[in-house]
Amino acid sequence: MTEPKDIVLKESEEVEGTPIEGPWLDEVSSLEEVIDYYERIGFQATHLGKAIEIWKKVEKRRAEGKEVRVFLGYTSNIISSGLRELIAWLVKEGKVDVIVTTAGGIEEDFIKALKPFILGDWHVNDALMREKGINRIGNIFVPNDRYIEFEKYMIPFFERVLEMEKERGKPLTASEFIYELGRYMDEKLGKEKERSVIYWAYKRNVPIFCPAITDGSIGDMLYFFKEERGDRELIIDIANDIVKLNNIAVTAKETASIILGGSLPKHAIINANLFRGGTDYAIYITTAVPWDGSLSGAPPSEGVSWGKIRAKADYVEIWADATLVFPLLVWMVMKGR
Repeated sequence: MTEPKDIVLKESEEVEGTPIEGPWLDEVSSLEEVIDYYERIGFQATHLGKAIEIWKKVEKRRAEGKEVRVFLGYTSNIISSGLRELIAWLVKEGKVDVIVTTAGGIEEDFIKALKPFILGDWHVNDALMREKGINRIGNIFVPNDRYIEFEKYMIPFFERVLEMEKERGKPLTASEFIYELGRYMDEKLGKEKERSVIYWAYKRNVPIFCPAITDGSIGDMLYFFKEERGDRELIIDIANDIVKLNNIAVTAKETASIILGGSLPKHAIINANLFRGGTDYAIYITTAVPWDGSLSGAPPSEGVSWGKIRAKADYVEIWADATLVFPLLVWMVMKGR
């Protein structure tokens, strides 16, 4: 019979590896030095530390002249938040080659160039908010006058697109529609456009794909435009965009996929990479869990089973709110030591 002491104090094998250790604050003098410890802290801090190293590796290869196409995917709440400006900076500085987002990721970027969103609270009377015409995204308030102002720009823009399509003899793809929206911002808006993702994507010729472009205020405005004019000619083509997106992946020597959140942008990016045998680098930041089988919560290893991420790829998933960790990740990669 095994003695209780032998059960509790069972002998173990020696384990080699990185000791778990956090910063001793008397010995560090900057946030950068604190973050240098992240890989050794454990839990999600270690995952953030690994994400920093993966993205730094991508940046180093690009600096050496190696082709690594960076795909960035994000859901609309990322643009609702202050991460919008970080993404716009990345595009401006040439750190991103391809973007995939949702309809809100397009329209909210434009709207913020007209009027800001306002910091509110999580705990409010939402019925009263509705009476006041104030929409809520978590603890971010968006008064309805933003959408009223948005319509003033979008209706003339739709008229321009309709004329372009008549001249071309074919509809614009969603990515072309967004590119023209960037040109429109450049013409119509002042200095406030310079914090816009769409604007810098237009200036830097970075394609933005949005397969579900009607799933938001843009769709609402299209409805008003078509119903009020009885229009049946204005069409946005998504079929040819899938060819363009897939070919951007297929023709790349290497790819990196940085994805904030889940949903359609996540799948559009990794599915495009399926056609080349999977992405070479992947960084996921999400709060979604895998237990319901949704794509949003699927970890990178599940993508390996589909061939959307290479078996030998460098990948990591950070299970955290992107507003907490993405600024740290960008700063350490782009400005850190």
